[in-house]
Amino acid sequence: MFPDFNRWSLPLLILVLQGLIFVFLLLTRYFKKRNLSDLFLGLILLLTCYSQTCYTVGFMGWYDTFRTTKINYFLINIGIALAPLIYLYVKSITTSNFKFKKAYWWHFALAFAVIIYHFSIYTYDALQPGFNDTQNGILKIDLDEAYVQSIMSYIETPFMLIYLAFTFQLFYSYRKKIIQYFSNTYKLELNWILSFLILFSLSFLYSTIQDIIGSRFMDLGYQQRWWLNLFMALVTLYVGVKGYFTDTTKLNKLDFTFTPKAIGIPEETNNFEQKSISDSDIEVVKNLMEIDKAYLNPELNLSDLAKIANMSRGQLSEIINTAFNKNFNDFVNTYRVEAFKAMLKADKHKKLSLLGIAQECGFNSKATFNRVFKKLTSHSPTEYLKSQLN
Repeated sequence: MFPDFNRWSLPLLILVLQGLIFVFLLLTRYFKKRNLSDLFLGLILLLTCYSQTCYTVGFMGWYDTFRTTKINYFLINIGIALAPLIYLYVKSITTSNFKFKKAYWWHFALAFAVIIYHFSIYTYDALQPGFNDTQNGILKIDLDEAYVQSIMSYIETPFMLIYLAFTFQLFYSYRKKIIQYFSNTYKLELNWILSFLILFSLSFLYSTIQDIIGSRFMDLGYQQRWWLNLFMALVTLYVGVKGYFTDTTKLNKLDFTFTPKAIGIPEETNNFEQKSISDSDIEVVKNLMEIDKAYLNPELNLSDLAKIANMSRGQLSEIINTAFNKNFNDFVNTYRVEAFKAMLKADKHKKLSLLGIAQECGFNSKATFNRVFKKLTSHSPTEYLKSQLN
């Protein structure tokens, strides 16, 4: 009897409803503020909730109560739409001034083709006599279940893998880029996006293994497949909460309009750039850090320092990368670490905590401070302090 609220259906129902709440919130915010990242994330959650709803109503007794239901016609492989949506979502929050281009519609060509196909076989079967008395019509059984579903299972897996690879590549390219522009990157690292990509990859791996086991070794029923849907429902809720309450719009204002030159290019292959750097330019940059102590500004970025130095961002980046053999992030944080060491020698740790000292030296988070200090000194701040006291 439908609806049957039991230990299988109730957890999924609660999670799906919560996911749909965030779909509503994200899409509402998109129509108010026109942030494309909200639209993409809202659609991602909508697709995953749609997939979980099909299982939820099944556990609630829908298929037993309504034996001629036509829902099977609309159980579409959501991965072929979900993968490009995730890619475009990450792209929308890691690309400055992101705009949706007409060419991006091609990412969804396969998804649109599958949707048209499903509506076509439904329309054909609906015109056949006796359709209302059965669950699946002629084309659903003889074409879709006999051939197309198997073909789609072989297409969906490499399709998902390709998009996941591109999305991870996009994300790590962004991570490498921000260290060339910002001295404190913790708030810009988007660690929750990385967590989401890892969780989604694990769910995809879980689903693939489950399909292999179900098709080659043993028949997996709805109860065995319930765990994957529970996991995906939890991931959906996590992404909804983080995506809605994390402000990613500031990332659209980042200006990545030039590409910093590579660090440590041999002099013989970079003669033009070497000649463009004068000793006076290098001295200006050194004085800004050593005398003016520009690194004490926790929000210092490449654009700010370039304005102070009366240089272009490209010129300043070239000086830092070539003359100092560092990226912007390491360059600034090296001065902050040295300032921290100097304050320890001056016994500042007797009046302030290590984090308090770090903040006075220009760091804006404990996570960034600990990571940077470990990277540049091979010791944690606490270990370094102990070594100085001994």
